[in-house]
Amino acid sequence: MRILENYTQAIQHSVFEYITQAAKNLSVDAYVIGGFVRDFVLERGTAKDIDVVAIGSGIDLALKVAELLPNKPKVQVFKTYGTAMLRYQDIEIEFVGARKESYSEDSRNPQVEEGTLKDDQNRRDFTINALAISLNENSLGALLDPFDGVADLQAKIIRTPLDPDITYSDDPLRMMRAIRFATQLNFEIEKESLEAILKNQERLKIITRERVMVEVNKILEAPVPSIGFLHLEQTGLLQQILPELTDLKGVQEVEGQKHKDNFYHTLEVVDNISENTEDVWLRWAALLHDIGKAPTKRFSKKVGWTFHNHEFVGSKMVYKLFKRLKLPLNNKMKFVQKMVLLSSRPIVLASEVTDSAIRRLVFDAGDDIESLMTLCEADITTKNPNKFKRYHNNFKIVREKIKEVEERDKVRNFEPPITGEIIMKTFDLKPCREIGQIKDYIKESILDGVIPNDYQEAYQLMIKRGEKLGLQIKV
Repeated sequence: MRILENYTQAIQHSVFEYITQAAKNLSVDAYVIGGFVRDFVLERGTAKDIDVVAIGSGIDLALKVAELLPNKPKVQVFKTYGTAMLRYQDIEIEFVGARKESYSEDSRNPQVEEGTLKDDQNRRDFTINALAISLNENSLGALLDPFDGVADLQAKIIRTPLDPDITYSDDPLRMMRAIRFATQLNFEIEKESLEAILKNQERLKIITRERVMVEVNKILEAPVPSIGFLHLEQTGLLQQILPELTDLKGVQEVEGQKHKDNFYHTLEVVDNISENTEDVWLRWAALLHDIGKAPTKRFSKKVGWTFHNHEFVGSKMVYKLFKRLKLPLNNKMKFVQKMVLLSSRPIVLASEVTDSAIRRLVFDAGDDIESLMTLCEADITTKNPNKFKRYHNNFKIVREKIKEVEERDKVRNFEPPITGEIIMKTFDLKPCREIGQIKDYIKESILDGVIPNDYQEAYQLMIKRGEKLGLQIKV
């Protein structure tokens, strides 16, 4: 990492000129602070959001900046929080007045009063987020780093500006943020800070599930999510958030037979899949694909450890888990359920690939077949190089067979070519169970390869099946 001496390079965007002018017109001091400065020092690319702190009214400063900007953007004002926000070009800028905070024991919402820049930096969650650059004419570009945040960036350390015990107790969401930043940046959490998280873990209960899940999703979206989930487990936070995962931890041995630790296996799968997809819901599927193993674990003297129907049980658990965590109960949840339910199907197929099994897999997975295959390939965590190669080669064969069957039989998301209306008209029927029986029979016959996915073939099969059910063709 290159530490830049001249921090005026950080404020070359034209919007900073207008903020400097507005601050001068209002006779207030202004600073860009937080993530923008941190990411500039880390050279993480161009920021899309900027936090500006004013020693005075942040709302007044935002209104003055908007007045000076050529496009006169609309200012969103949040009087309750003393903040304002505007957009200029492709950047979102939030303005806030410098403040100091005090907390009560049962809430993360602080009592706020006006403060100095030092007060404002003291209230920041981490030293690396307390960095500020002056936007004032007399000190333009000066870096204010009271807690050696730049040194912590160089050392790759997450550390709180003040006593971590107080910092995390005051606002327990900061515990999640510490782990999230450590995961995103691949930084270490300072020992005292990690101990303080462990000590204050129960305080997380005062935080809404929605706020917690924002951080969990950001951890899951990181390049190596296991970093965060290991921290969550070690600090006791994961047990509160996702006990279904911590229930997978541990290895039991009976009569010399063991099973693998499904918790650590799951984290490997999540890391594996993260190399191949940025889809957070597919990553959720990887995280939850084995949650049904804890409630279905059994030991049999004949076969050893079993987890029968864990995919079905796990898919049912997904709904309750999403509901509890305030995650979306929509198609995203249904996608995760489907991936968990089907997660073992391609693995079974890999040992014996038949056209019928492939057709059923493609039909059941529909447009999500590629996601399912990506999940199954990520599920290969064996350390035996020969097995690893063999399993991947088997999945390559399955992929080729899927392509072949799909092109030939076109069963992805298909509807049987014979509709209920055609059956009713042919046999002069009113709605009845025989209609469903005939439709299912035709569908199963196509999936089994008895007939092709063709109208004429399906029509003839309908006639034969109807006759067996004692139905008469309408003349």
